[in-house]
Amino acid sequence: MKRTGVVLLATVLMVGVLAETVSAAPWKGWRGSGGWGPGTPYNRMYNPANAETLSGAVTAIDKTIPMKGMEYGVALVVKTEKETIPVHLGPGWFVERLDKPFAVGDKVEVKGVRGTFLGKPAVMAAEVKRGDDVLVIRDANGVPVWAGWGWRR
Repeated sequence: MKRTGVVLLATVLMVGVLAETVSAAPWKGWRGSGGWGPGTPYNRMYNPANAETLSGAVTAIDKTIPMKGMEYGVALVVKTEKETIPVHLGPGWFVERLDKPFAVGDKVEVKGVRGTFLGKPAVMAAEVKRGDDVLVIRDANGVPVWAGWGWRR
């Protein structure tokens, strides 16, 4: 009887500690959201009607947080004939698992939409071409491919 009481008390304490630990962390949504999900303020800025294409060379690959409260993402810094501009590819967990990662010096053609993030201009990519390879990041409506990533494997 005494042993059952000790086990019960220990179990209740462990559940309480676990519940406190989980509730202490702010909710960041399901995997892949972190501010990058289809209905977030960041993705609502993407308007396919405003898409443009730019070409240049990758001069850097940076981690970026486009808006306050978002998890980090990955951006290519692309130097064109007219400018050097970050090109947002998507959330870090998605981009860092690509089969063919980008490298400094890659020549790319980017289709995307310009925006201003924390006061700085950038392009939200929909498609990035590198040689014969094409990375599709958003569909024709601007919905990011990571929105359903993992469901069709």
